[in-house]
Amino acid sequence: MTTTVVQSFTGNGPKIITVKSISPLRKVSDPLPAPPTILDTIADPVFVTDIRGAWVYANDACCNLLGCSRDSLLGQQDNALLAKSGLDTLKQLQQQAFTTQTGQEQEIALRNGKDEVRILSVKISVQAEQGQSLLMTHVLRDITRRVEAEQRLQQESRRERLLGAIAKHLLQSIRPENLLECSMEELRRFLEADRVLFYSLRPSRTGVIAEAVADDQYSLKGILLDQTCFDASQLDEYRHGHIQIAEDLDNCDLPDEQRVYLKAVNVQSHIAIPVVQETTLLGLICVHDCSHPRPWRQWEVEALRDVATQVGSAIAQADLYTQVRKLNAELETQVEQRTRQLQQALDFEATLKRITDRVRDSLDESQILQTAVEELTGVLGAKGSNTALYDLEQGTSTIYYEYNESLPPYQGRVAQMEAFPEVYHQLLDGQYFQFCSKEPNPVRGHVAMFACPIRDDRGVLGDLWLINEKDYEFEEQEIRLVQQVANQCAIAIRQARLYQAAQAQVKELERLNHLKDDFLSTVSHELRTPVTSMRVALQLLGVTLNQELNLNDELQKPKVSQNRVARYYQVLREECEREISLINDLLDLQRLDGGNHPITPQRINLQSWLVGIVNGFHERAQSREQVLSIHLPDELPQVVSDQASLERIFVELLNNACKYTPPGSAISVTAVVEQEDQVNITVSNSGVEISPAELPRIFDKFYRVPSSDPWKQGGTGLGLALVQKLLWHIGGHIEVVSKSSKTSFMVTLPTDMTLAL
Repeated sequence: MTTTVVQSFTGNGPKIITVKSISPLRKVSDPLPAPPTILDTIADPVFVTDIRGAWVYANDACCNLLGCSRDSLLGQQDNALLAKSGLDTLKQLQQQAFTTQTGQEQEIALRNGKDEVRILSVKISVQAEQGQSLLMTHVLRDITRRVEAEQRLQQESRRERLLGAIAKHLLQSIRPENLLECSMEELRRFLEADRVLFYSLRPSRTGVIAEAVADDQYSLKGILLDQTCFDASQLDEYRHGHIQIAEDLDNCDLPDEQRVYLKAVNVQSHIAIPVVQETTLLGLICVHDCSHPRPWRQWEVEALRDVATQVGSAIAQADLYTQVRKLNAELETQVEQRTRQLQQALDFEATLKRITDRVRDSLDESQILQTAVEELTGVLGAKGSNTALYDLEQGTSTIYYEYNESLPPYQGRVAQMEAFPEVYHQLLDGQYFQFCSKEPNPVRGHVAMFACPIRDDRGVLGDLWLINEKDYEFEEQEIRLVQQVANQCAIAIRQARLYQAAQAQVKELERLNHLKDDFLSTVSHELRTPVTSMRVALQLLGVTLNQELNLNDELQKPKVSQNRVARYYQVLREECEREISLINDLLDLQRLDGGNHPITPQRINLQSWLVGIVNGFHERAQSREQVLSIHLPDELPQVVSDQASLERIFVELLNNACKYTPPGSAISVTAVVEQEDQVNITVSNSGVEISPAELPRIFDKFYRVPSSDPWKQGGTGLGLALVQKLLWHIGGHIEVVSKSSKTSFMVTLPTDMTLAL
């Protein structure tokens, strides 16, 4: 047996193999030896050929492989059987073996007796000796399973690389267009196809949206198939995972419309894999081979299924990401819009407060309108603005103020309301409106305008106009701000008008008061002269009566009270003194109002001075059955004040107390020192109470509390007014409290009038 080392080149690369010859060389003329039975026991098929290629031996395994008898094989060279089985492909290898005198090895596809294709590894060894013929021994080994396993591993590896590459693209790009383009290109390279495309069936975007195409083929991107290519049943099949396969377009069962379409784009072989996410059909992955019909192998179909699943998940994920981004964008837009609205609201609120503060303190209508127009134009960015006031009696609207930079002036223009009823009817009804001029204004051109009435609860006072570009639309917040500003303007204007009316009334009252004071002063002076003369005459008459009727000079009463002349004299004397007192009160009030009342400050001992004042009213109080008392502290400070004014103050308070205190009630005078520089003296009387409605008016001139004079003495109502003014004049003040059937007048005096003033 001879051993030969042979280097063989196969589809899997170079291999070093050892070929062992199985028989010595023999001459061709020698008879064939008996078949070696040992070769029949070998599981691998073996056959031997001579130099002519004729079979000289075949073992049982070889006969079983080819499905024929040994006799039919021996002596054969090139018959139909060998061609059918595929053994004729060994001719070139056999020739190479004879030429090189070395063993050869090759893998071939052989069709066995069952018409099955098997992959065999053929090893050829050459046996030759000098002077003898050559024989070649062929050893066949079935490697179909190994080759199939290797192919499956290669296919699985390629499939995993494909899915990995697509997954990488999916991770790198979340946009559906990008990931589909990359996926189609990877799939085209994997299948070595002419064209791979994604046909979208989504309502939002239908047609070829991604494609990978060979250089010698034209693109179908953007092509939209007729809907007749997809009937309802076909779409339903796709939705349930049906795969459309056409290995040869000339011999396949496809809808006529689709076949025409594929033929038009030069497609020879076609496969369509549906991309389904849950129950939604997203589209189709279509693979085209344009050069020849192509059988689609199962592993290619499975790879397409995996890619379709991955693409479907990626599209769903991309849709979700897009939806999230859209929601985020909408949320950001809403947040920005809300922030802008809040900022605008804050700016508007600040503007409104600023306008309110400025117009609230202003009593000038022009200043109020100017402030509103300038502030609104600035904060709203308006092109211009103006404001007008109405004269409803005349039916006119006058522009009092305007603010603009580029528009022509209209200030001072007077418009007749009846000339523009469509505008002023709405404004007079309290309605705001905005509009764009249909025809361009000769001066302003095309502009957008907003009109708002200036109104309050009493009616419309005027209007406020804002002017902007023709495409501008005033927003709700802007309209609300203009309305609020207009309301504030209405309040301020009404307040200004009320103030002006009040000032006019005050001036008129002051004029009347001056006239009254002048009249009273004149009358008082004119009355004082005759009354003084009457007083002198009464004094002379009293002396005469005293001499003739023996009157008591001390009491100025006649000794004979029944004397009628003496009684008449007494009435004249009392009424004259009363008239003089009234005239003096009027003149003193006039001097106090004019600020020319004479004051002579001097130091006064209140302790003894108050007692002397009160003692002068004891007889009067006893005659009216009133109890008069005085309560002073042991040490009452001296005061520096005008003694004449103080005397008039307390005499008037005691006169009122005696006048309004009913019989059996009490009158008291008390003094306390609560602060070092003040003395509080209170004159109180019981049995009488002033109603709360009357208290604020008791210090008014000529005011008398009705139905509160039990002695029916009458009066002028000047006493308390004179008391209050005298106290103000010397730096003091007076308060009154009336409750629980008791009325108290509390006088506060400074200890030093000169310092208080």
